[in-house]
Amino acid sequence: MKLYISRIILGVFLLSTQLIFAQNFSKNQFKVKGNCEMCKERIESTAKKAGAKEARYSIDSQILTLETEDNISPDEILKKVAEAGHDNEKFKSLNENYESLPECCHYERNLQSSSVENHDHQSKKENEFYVKGNCESCKARIEKAAKDAGADSAEWNAEKQLVTLNFDSSKTSSNKILKKIAEVGHDNEKYKSKDNTYKNLPSCCLYDREIPFGEANPKVHFEEGEKSEHSDHNDHNSSDENNEKHIEGITVTGSKAATSLNKKEAGLVFNIDRKELLKAACCNLSESFETNATVDVSFSNAVTGTKQLKMLGLDQKYTSLTKELLPEIRGLASAYGLNFIPGRWIESIQLTKGGSTVTNGYESITGQINTEFLKNAEKPETSLNLFADFNGRAEANITSVSRIDDKWSQTFLLHGNGTFGDTDMNNDGFLDRPKGTQINAAYLLNYNDLEKSGFGSHFGINFIKDERTAGQIGFNKNIDQKEQSLYGVGIDISRFQVWNKTGYVFKGKPYQSLGWMNQYTFHQQDSFFGLRNYSGKQQTYYSNLVFESILGNTNHKYKAGASFMYDGYDETYLKDNFKRNEIVPGIFAEYTLTGLKYTLVAGGRADFHNLTGTQFTPRLNFKYDFTPQTILRLSAGRGFRTANVFAESQHYFASNRSIQILQNGGNIYGLKPEIAWNYGASLQQEFKILGRKSTIVADFFRTDFQDQVLVDLDRSPQQLTFYNLEGKSFANSFQTQWDFMPFKNFDVRLAYKYYDVQADYLAGRREIPFMAKHRGFVNLAYSTNKNKNGGFWSFDTTLNWVGKQRLPNTSSNPEEFQLPTHSESYAVLNAQISRNFNKKIRAYLGGENLTSYYQKNAIVDFKNPFGNYFDGGMVYAPIMKANFYVGLDVTF
Repeated sequence: MKLYISRIILGVFLLSTQLIFAQNFSKNQFKVKGNCEMCKERIESTAKKAGAKEARYSIDSQILTLETEDNISPDEILKKVAEAGHDNEKFKSLNENYESLPECCHYERNLQSSSVENHDHQSKKENEFYVKGNCESCKARIEKAAKDAGADSAEWNAEKQLVTLNFDSSKTSSNKILKKIAEVGHDNEKYKSKDNTYKNLPSCCLYDREIPFGEANPKVHFEEGEKSEHSDHNDHNSSDENNEKHIEGITVTGSKAATSLNKKEAGLVFNIDRKELLKAACCNLSESFETNATVDVSFSNAVTGTKQLKMLGLDQKYTSLTKELLPEIRGLASAYGLNFIPGRWIESIQLTKGGSTVTNGYESITGQINTEFLKNAEKPETSLNLFADFNGRAEANITSVSRIDDKWSQTFLLHGNGTFGDTDMNNDGFLDRPKGTQINAAYLLNYNDLEKSGFGSHFGINFIKDERTAGQIGFNKNIDQKEQSLYGVGIDISRFQVWNKTGYVFKGKPYQSLGWMNQYTFHQQDSFFGLRNYSGKQQTYYSNLVFESILGNTNHKYKAGASFMYDGYDETYLKDNFKRNEIVPGIFAEYTLTGLKYTLVAGGRADFHNLTGTQFTPRLNFKYDFTPQTILRLSAGRGFRTANVFAESQHYFASNRSIQILQNGGNIYGLKPEIAWNYGASLQQEFKILGRKSTIVADFFRTDFQDQVLVDLDRSPQQLTFYNLEGKSFANSFQTQWDFMPFKNFDVRLAYKYYDVQADYLAGRREIPFMAKHRGFVNLAYSTNKNKNGGFWSFDTTLNWVGKQRLPNTSSNPEEFQLPTHSESYAVLNAQISRNFNKKIRAYLGGENLTSYYQKNAIVDFKNPFGNYFDGGMVYAPIMKANFYVGLDVTF
C-alpha cells in the first residue's frame, strides 16, 4: 500500500513537471533571508501574490526558487518579499518590517552583506555605500583608501557598515573609490576583494564574509577566475543540502553547517541536521550522537543490548527528550524509547545544554534534546533506505513528503527492522544483542495558512510494535520459562501516539501569536528477565497553551501560558502491583529582553502536582556578545521530576539482585520527587585560521541536587536499593570543543570532557559508578568535489576515548566473581565511506568499534544465570567487537 501511494505521488509529480515545462516560464533562484516554517510560508505566499507562478523556499539553503511568466519581473517579486520583512540579494527590508516579524522569524541579519539594494531609500543616501569591516583599524584603512582614490572626504560607520563619500565627479567616481577600497581588503556592494588580500588583513579586521550574490546585481565584480571563499566550505554529506549560484560565469557553492551553535539563542543550543546524521549508521536516536561530543552514548547492560544517553555527567532521565517539542522518552519508555525514533525519520535535532525554556515543562535538569520529523520538502520526494550489518541486523525505511495543495502537505514514515543472527563475540553463551523485530509507522499532516487566515496546524499519529528476545543462545521464548533450563529475556512493547499543534498569528500583529499543543500516548510493556516478570502500562495526556506578544516593541517580548500533564501508571514487578495517577496543571511566564549586545531570558512556572505538592521552577539565560565573534552565556535554573524506579532501572533486571525500596514518606513508591539546580557558563570564540572559520566553545555546568532518588549498587552485589538522598549530590561538567577546517572540504572536531559526579550514599560519599572522569573526542570528515553528475565521495571517522570508571563494589562476592574497583580506559573507533552517485542514489559502508575493544567480563557468573552472583548490569564498555554494515539510499 505504501509503495502504491509512493508511485501515485511520483506519477503526479512527473505529470506536473511536464505541464510546467510545456509553458513559457522562466526559473530563477535568489538568496532570501529566513529562519523558520513561518518565514517559508510568508516568503512563498508573498512571491505568489506578487505574480510568481510558483515559489519554493528552502530554509537550509536560504534560496527562493521562482517560476514566472516572461512579463513578470523577479525584481518586483523580491521587492514585495523585502516589504514583508525578508532581506534578499536585491532589496533590504525596512527595519520596522523586520522588527515586526515574530521572534522565531528573526534571522541573523548581516546588514553589511551588501550586494543588496537598500529598500529603505531614506536610510541609505546616494553617497552612501555598503563596505564590510570590523574595527577601528578597518575604519582608518577604508577612509584612507577612499581619499587615495580621490574622495574629498570619507566616513565609515561600523554599525551600519556604510561609508559616506564626498567627491568631485569630474575627477573620480564611486566605482573607482569602491574598487580601491576592495583592493585594500574590504568587500563592498560593487567589488569583492581578492582572497589573498583579505587573508592578509590583521586578525581583528577579518569580518564575516558573506557571498555577494551578484547574479541579480551586475554591480558586483570579481576578478577573472576568482572564486568566493565560500566555495571552499562545501559539506557534501547530503546530496540535496548544498546549493549553487552562478555569478557571471563563476560557480559559487555554499552550505549550512551539519552541526551549528545558534548564535541568536541565549541558551547553549546546538542544531544538528540530516547531514550530520548521515555521517554514521544512525539507525535510531540512540545512534544519532556518535559524531557529537556533547552527548555520551553507552550500553546499559550486557543482555538487552540497549543504549543510554548521558549529558553533563548525569543519566538520560535528567535530560528532557522531546519530539516536535512534545514530551517523548519518559516514564515507561525510558529504557527503550531511543529505539523508537528511526534515524531516517529525523529532519533535525536541537540540543540544549543546561536549563531550557520554562514553556517546555519542568522536567529538564541537564538540558533538552528535541527531535523534528521530516515534513518539509521543496518538491514531492519519496526515499528508500536499506541497511544491513554483518551480524544479522537489517532494516528498511520509506519516507514520503509531498504537498497536497498550497496549504496542505503530508508525510508518510515507515520503518521496519529485524535482528536474526546469534551474536556472541565474547563466547559466554549469551546473545550480545537481542533478536527480534520492530514495525514503526507514522503519518503527519500539515496545514499552513498563516499569511491569509493566520492559522497553521500540525497533526501526527504513530504506532510501534517492538518484540525482542535475549539471554542464552538457544532460549525459546515460546516455551514457558519454568520448562527450560536456559536463561531468557523477553520484551514486548506496544506504543500508540496521536498529537496536534495549532497556532494562530494575529492579523496586523505578526509579533503576537497563540499556540496550543496536545498529545495522547499509550505505552504497554510485557517482559520477563529470567524468572522475574515486569509489566507496565502508561497513559499520558499532555496539553500546553502559549500566548506570545511584546511590551511596547520587539526588544521586550513575553510568553505566558498554561499546561496540563496526566500520567496514569499501572506496574507489576514479581507479584507487587504499583498504581498511581499524576495530575499536574501548571502556569508559566517568560520575558525576553534584547539589547544591542545582550539577550536576557527570564522565566518561571508553578506546577500543582497532586502527589508532590506545588513546585516552582525559575530559569534564567543570559547572552552577551563582546563582539560578533566572542559570545558569553550564563544560565541558572531549577527542575523537578518523579522517579520511575522500575522502568528506569530495567538494565539491572538481568541479574539476581533483589530490589529494596527504603521509603521516605513520599507518595510515589514511598519516595520524594527529585529536585535539582543547574548552573552554567560558556564562552564561544570564532576566529580565522588560514582564512577559514574556526570556533572554540568552552563550557562549565554544575548540577546540585536538593532531593534525589539514589540507585545504590554498592550495599550488596545481590541487592539493588533505592532511597532518597540525605546529604549532597552534585555533578561538575567541563567541556571544550574546537571545530575548524584545515583545508578545503576537510572538517575537524576535537573535544575534551571532564566530569566530577559524586553523591552521599548511606555508606558515605562516593563517585557515581560507570562515569569516566576524562573523555576525549575526535571527528574527521572529508569529501571530494562534485563531478559533473553531482557525485562525490565522503569519508567520516570518529574516535572516542573513555577514561577509567568506578565500578560497583563486589568485594563480598567469591574472588572469581569480583570486579576491580575501576575499569581500564579504552578507545572506540567508528568510520564510514559513502558514495553519492548523483542526487538520487547514495551507498555507504561503515564499521563500528574498529579497535575491537570489548568488555570480556560483561556478565558476572555467566555459567550460572540462576545463581546468587549472576549479574548482567555491570557494563562499562562495548560488549561487541568490530561490526561492519552497508546501506543504500534511493530518492525518487
